[in-house]
Amino acid sequence: MNDINVDILVIGSGLSGAIAALSAAEEGKKVALITKELEALGGNTIWAQGGIAFKGNQDSPLKFEKDIFEAGNNNNHKPAVKQISELGPKLIEKILVNQCQVPFERDKDNKLIYTSEAAHSAKRIIHCKDQTGLQIHNAVIKQVKENSNITIYTNHTAIDLLTYSHHSVDTSDIYKTPSCFGAVLLNNLNNKTCKVFANQTILATGGLGQTYLHTTNPMESRGDGIAMAWRAGARCVNLHYIQFHPTALYHNKGRFLISEALRGEGAKLYDANGLQFMKKFHKNEELAPRDVVARAIHSTLIKTNHTCVYLDISHKQSDWIKNRFPHIYEYCFNNGIDITKEQIPVVPAAHYSCGGVSVNLNGETSIKRLYAIGEVACTGVHGSNRLASTSLLECLVWGHISGKNAAADTTVYHTPQTKNWEEENVPIDPALINQDWLTIKNTMWNYVGLVRTRERLHRAQDILRNLQYDVEKYYQTSKLTPEIIGVRNGVQVAVAITSSALEDRISKGCHYIES
Repeated sequence: MNDINVDILVIGSGLSGAIAALSAAEEGKKVALITKELEALGGNTIWAQGGIAFKGNQDSPLKFEKDIFEAGNNNNHKPAVKQISELGPKLIEKILVNQCQVPFERDKDNKLIYTSEAAHSAKRIIHCKDQTGLQIHNAVIKQVKENSNITIYTNHTAIDLLTYSHHSVDTSDIYKTPSCFGAVLLNNLNNKTCKVFANQTILATGGLGQTYLHTTNPMESRGDGIAMAWRAGARCVNLHYIQFHPTALYHNKGRFLISEALRGEGAKLYDANGLQFMKKFHKNEELAPRDVVARAIHSTLIKTNHTCVYLDISHKQSDWIKNRFPHIYEYCFNNGIDITKEQIPVVPAAHYSCGGVSVNLNGETSIKRLYAIGEVACTGVHGSNRLASTSLLECLVWGHISGKNAAADTTVYHTPQTKNWEEENVPIDPALINQDWLTIKNTMWNYVGLVRTRERLHRAQDILRNLQYDVEKYYQTSKLTPEIIGVRNGVQVAVAITSSALEDRISKGCHYIES
């Protein structure tokens, strides 16, 4: 593929990226939407089960703000919380309900059905049974594909962001304001590189859960965007606030998200002895904030010396469970668990990054012409612990704003001549890549996990820095593949998370330090 010139480059095709691409294209801009996956329907969005926060009966933006602050330990950015609580419901109605016609659940009078989730003081969650993210993403991607101003490039992995200081052949460009003018991509099918030159670049690469041994995230969530932004010199904040979802299915096939909506609908947690334990940890019991529930489970596992706890919704009618949670019911049933009759074995798993590339209310980073949106970004909405069902909403709000804002910039920027990409031919050894990932995942899970100590963090830092040196040296001499790009990004992100955790000595929210 030859080099590409576009108005706006969007890296990542999850909900935030798709919304940004659509918003910019509607302003007449030529947009390139890049994904390393086989199709545009990728990322974490399609795995979001529970729902999206809207506006319930007797609800208000102020009540929503209060819930976000309480869940986030008052560590949130007030202007960002105000923006999402006030603008979010309006954009749901305008874009998701009216424009994209997402099939949210409705009653017999065609009114939206609201449900509860942990730490929400009102029923304000709208949903599409237990596949909300998939239904939203399907509807939005349909609009994206129908827009002639958007070109989708699947099977392309972003390697690095193009910046004046790193890629211009004119060495004096290093004195210019740090700016991004596109990215270098790898075509996964033929392992050839190309450059995309863009007036504005929007990072929408999603999360970093795959840096942990146990995660609810898909394989592609390995922190690529944070690693690229970090190398480019962008400011990153709150990286140590990794939210662990309390209830992931404990099964030998791996972890599968068991939505918080089950607890919102009345599911209870039991230990190995059949005792409810959440009342000992929080007044809201199963509907306490996620960090509280996850640590309560962790503590219970240690006390009972058992591998999991149990989530029970079998007291509800069988037909109701199958209708309300069809995907979860089917997945569990296919793995030998009938949730209408049995308890679900669950454990915490790395789920969501509350930190990321620091951005303002428009999604702009510290690097000019570079935006970051969705889970790769830190807007400050989530503070030190995310409130349930606000992630899709954040994608919608900042995706829309960043797309419109990027499109509004009509400045003609200088695109410098860039250095040629030097390709190496030494084949990748899969055994080395696999072992490197095991080292990353085990180190992060055991030392930078749900409960941390200073000694564990120092141990992790030593291991990861040594590994990063080896990986970078290997990267510089090896044939470029998606696998070597991925492990390079993974170890960079792991080092950044650990460093961030060591810098913050205050135990708060998702960052829990044992003295």
